[in-house]
Order: sequence, then C-alpha cells, then structure tokens
Amino acid sequence: MTGMRTSSNAEDTRGGMLAMIAAMGLLPVGDAIAKLLTGVASPFDVTVWRIAMQALFFLPIAVIWRHRLTGSLLSWPAVISGALFAAVMICLVSAFQKMPIATAIAIFFIEPLVLSLLAWPFLGERPGPRRIAAVAVGLIGALIVIRPNFAVFGPVALFPVGAAIAYALNMIVLRRASRRRSALTLQIGATFCAAIGLLILNIGSIMLGREAVSVTDAPRWVFPALICAGGLLALTFLLITHAFSKVEASLLAPFQYLEIVGATVVGLLVFGDFPDALTWLGTAIILGSGVYVFHRERASAR
Repeated sequence: MTGMRTSSNAEDTRGGMLAMIAAMGLLPVGDAIAKLLTGVASPFDVTVWRIAMQALFFLPIAVIWRHRLTGSLLSWPAVISGALFAAVMICLVSAFQKMPIATAIAIFFIEPLVLSLLAWPFLGERPGPRRIAAVAVGLIGALIVIRPNFAVFGPVALFPVGAAIAYALNMIVLRRASRRRSALTLQIGATFCAAIGLLILNIGSIMLGREAVSVTDAPRWVFPALICAGGLLALTFLLITHAFSKVEASLLAPFQYLEIVGATVVGLLVFGDFPDALTWLGTAIILGSGVYVFHRERASAR
C-alpha cells in the first residue's frame, strides 16, 4: 500500500509540474495576441475584451465542475481579487503595446520579491535578513532592466512594476481567502468580478465620451484572435490551479521563470524583438534573487 501511495504521489507531482510547464509556455502566446490587438484598440479595450472572453469560457466550466466549487463564487475576496487581476492585465497589456514582451515580463518577475516584503505586514510572515538582502539585490536587477528602457519607452517601463505589485497583493488575498474557499472557486469568481467591473467601467467611460473600438467594427481577424486569447487565458489559469493543487508552491516556483524563455521565443518569432545585454543581466539578477527567496521559504517551511 505504501508503494502504491508513493507512486501516486510521484505521478501527481509529475503531472503538476507538466501542467505548470504547459501554462508557462501558453502565457506568452496569449500575451503576443494581446500585443497584436493593441494595434487595433487601446490597452483598456483589449483587457476588457480578453477578460470578458475568459469569463465566457469559465461559464460552462463553472456549471460542469460545480461540485468542485467550495464557497460562493461572488464574494468580497473575489471582488478584490478581480479588481487586482484587472489592474495586472491593464498594466501588462499597456506595457506590451510599447515594449518587447520579454522585457516587460522580466520586470514583472520582481513579483515574488514584492510578495516576500508584503507578506510581512499583511500575513505576519517576517522575512529574515538573508531574504531581505535577496529582495534588495533583485530590485537592483529590476533597475538595470528598467533604466535603459525608461529612456526609450518613458514611464510605460514602470507598468510591469505596477502589475507586479498588484499581482503580489492578489496572491495575498487568495492566500487568506483560500482557507474557506477552493482555489478554483476564487479563480472563477475573480474572473467574473473582473469582467463585470471592466464592462461597467467601459460602458460608463463611453457614455462620458470616450472613443472605443467595437469588435464588430474591427478587422475580421480580431474576433478569432480574441477567442484564442480568452481561451488561452482560461486554460492557463486552470493549468496553474491544477498544478498548485498537486505540488507544493515552493517546488513549482522556479518553473514560473520559464515564461521568460517563452516570451523571448515568441517575441523573436512574432515581433523580431530580442532583449539586449543589460536586459539579460538584470533578468539574471532578478531570477537569481527570486530562486533564492523561494529556497529560503522552502527551508523555513521545513
């Protein structure tokens, strides 16, 4: 019996890791589609379309998997998480419009470092001196990436920083809320809340005079692209949720950095973008600091 249980655990771990790898490979593809869409509409409009399409994909999933949903889909944690998720997407899509995807993602990966700092006041998880030092080194790496890009792209280079802060805050909300609700409930509920909130903002801004691009007036390729973008976003969320349900977060954390590899490949193939030497240097520092923070977190857990 023990051998069978060990084999089952090994299969769960392997399956969770494969799901995480697949998710990190799919995310840059969706980001590339979002970047293409910013040539037709504003980052806000693209975000509204993308999240609304993701919510449509989640509707049948919520019905089919309703027995897996623990707690209410619409709750205050879901509303807060949805608002933070929308902020993350608006910031990243705004960055993608002007910057290479790989560069924006490299800056965004200060998120684990930001989370390590925010976990102290919000979760009572006080970081030790080594972790604080790693965070400081990682932020220096971020400055190395941001500085030349700020000179080229202007304040838009700070959008991935805003996305990282919003994402870290969202992780804190999800950690606290997951004590009473399943991760799937929170993910689907947050998506619904984000979609509803963005649609209300979109309609309100149009009534106040903002010019917005209608999907019906956009080029023919836009709607199929939106279906792909929304479907990919929903699929990656499900893969990540599945991965974290099977494998410890500390084991999955390093796999998240595969997104930079995917973003570099997609950026080169689709847009001809390739990070320069300073970006690679800063990225290496950020990744090294992030891996060390996860190592210390795992050691503390032990």
